[in-house]
Amino acid sequence: MAVMITEECINCDACAPECPVAAILEEDNEKNPQDTFYVKPESCVECVGHADEPRCVEACPTEGAIVWDMPYTVEFNDYFKEGNESGTYKIREHKKKGLMLPEIKEQAFIADIAMSDRESHANIGNF
Repeated sequence: MAVMITEECINCDACAPECPVAAILEEDNEKNPQDTFYVKPESCVECVGHADEPRCVEACPTEGAIVWDMPYTVEFNDYFKEGNESGTYKIREHKKKGLMLPEIKEQAFIADIAMSDRESHANIGNF
């Protein structure tokens, strides 16, 4: 996942149309485990190959609504598995492959982001 939408989100819908991989779900989507917009971790690519930084952040008017999360890589497989079990994430389940955790399919991420920023869910962008 790389980015996460927090409870600071005002549900303005500015971010979702900007996502080049359709990884952002509206708050009333049945696949969304939260009351705000939600970034599907198994789909988010941090706009690698699409833009220099996540486009959802460029569109978001609310400081603290979109923050860094851990990269969706095998190294963080347990992190996302536990998050799925606790309800923080709602990872897609494939009929044949099972839960689409990073061990099944990793996602691109911006390697220059400090792990301390990801661990602390630091703000993305310049507010």
